[in-house]
Amino acid sequence: MGTPAFNLHKFRAAQRAAPLSDFARELFAGLSQGVRSVSPKFFYDAEGSALFDRICELPEYYPTRTELRILTDSAAEIAGQIGPDAEIIEFGAGSLTKVRLLLDALERPRRYVPIDISGEHLEAAAARLRADYPALEVQPVVADYTMPLVLPSRESAGQRVGFFPGSTLGNFSPEEALSFLQLAHRLLRGGGLLLGVDLVKDPGRLHAAYNDAQGVTAAFNLNLLRRANAELGTDFDLEGFVHSAFYNSPLRRIEMHLVSRRAQEVTLDGQRFAFEEGETIHTENSHKFTIDGLRALAVQAGFRPAAVWTDPERLFSVHWLQAPASQ
Repeated sequence: MGTPAFNLHKFRAAQRAAPLSDFARELFAGLSQGVRSVSPKFFYDAEGSALFDRICELPEYYPTRTELRILTDSAAEIAGQIGPDAEIIEFGAGSLTKVRLLLDALERPRRYVPIDISGEHLEAAAARLRADYPALEVQPVVADYTMPLVLPSRESAGQRVGFFPGSTLGNFSPEEALSFLQLAHRLLRGGGLLLGVDLVKDPGRLHAAYNDAQGVTAAFNLNLLRRANAELGTDFDLEGFVHSAFYNSPLRRIEMHLVSRRAQEVTLDGQRFAFEEGETIHTENSHKFTIDGLRALAVQAGFRPAAVWTDPERLFSVHWLQAPASQ
């Protein structure tokens, strides 16, 4: 409802005239669907990354501090699973905060390869890490870690270990989560993956975590439209959309949307998209897991589940998944 027909001829002509960025292509395609959506990976320009860092410090947002506590309390056991001389590959590295707990616990970590789509934010964080860990080789890679990756050649005799904290796996659909884990398994053969995922819990607690009193999550969601205006020349009225987040219990996921406050139109690459009052752009899912469900998914991707750590309230879990070299 309110969606113009997808004009493929016009879209291809525009592509020939001026190649579109990944953001422009995916936003154009997402706005052309009956149910409008855009990937949450586009949240993370410099401003979006800074806003997410603020979200992680909010009193309502339990995942970050809970995972940090698990990593701190279990650091020695985690280091024992990983072993000496490891190479750490972090998917979606962000501000490189959690990996410091890991690096401090490990015996002679040789190299750290943070991968993130936000190049400016990543380079700044990598520079700070180099200053604090002068003996560690730090090689940031600006890339979409959900796509096939070419990593620097291995020189360490230790394990190649993936680090994927923050329950970012929950942003994927079940099919995408399996695809990512299969990709990670191929990259990490002979090593393993340290994975943090949020657990199923009381919906009230989940609602509060994504609807904070200070409105930081709302600003983070709306920043996607500000970014589109700045980078793609769209004309989203930032006052014309409002943040909405709720728990979809049957699908075990938080959904985030941007809701149109009124009937309006938005232009992208010469095409106008009509929004009716109450129509939304679906910007993010955050799936919640059970421990057994996550372990079953890991097995399906080729991993061998080993140790798992959680907090006393079982809000969050950290998993050590071995990636056998022979599979």
